[in-house]
Amino acid sequence: MSAQRKDAVDAIIEQWAGVRPDLDTRAMEVFGRIYRLSRTMGDRMEKAYAPFGISRGEFDVLATLRRSGEPYTLSPRQLSATLMLTTGGMTGRLDKLERAGLLRRSPDPHDRRALQVTLTEKGLAVIDEAVGAGLAVQTEALSTMNEEQAGQLADLLRELLAGTLEAGH
Repeated sequence: MSAQRKDAVDAIIEQWAGVRPDLDTRAMEVFGRIYRLSRTMGDRMEKAYAPFGISRGEFDVLATLRRSGEPYTLSPRQLSATLMLTTGGMTGRLDKLERAGLLRRSPDPHDRRALQVTLTEKGLAVIDEAVGAGLAVQTEALSTMNEEQAGQLADLLRELLAGTLEAGH
């Protein structure tokens, strides 16, 4: 372990070392911290989006439409694929966001069997404010690192994610 402060994962690793010194627990150290970080930041992001009347999942829908560029329109299938959601899960989110006036569903002019989902002006305003609020929370969390450390962490996590996806596990 490095000379840095100890955390809950260090305590778990020390316990394993005491009862199973034969185990290589490096992966447990990494993924235990990733898991705890994800949960902590997920909770903080929920709080950041709550003033806008949206959850993290609803933020993801609005953000995906916003990132698509004008006219901020995608099919429900495109949204589902991007967000890795089932069509049923997507329908629930779209229903809530449509009731809130943040998006609208309309027939696809190029395919009568299909729908398209478009951000409304209200949805555009909400997502633009919410993304700023979320980034502020994330930036504050990263402020414990300098710019070089944050860049190294981003690069290392990119490699870990790519390797994990390539391995198919």
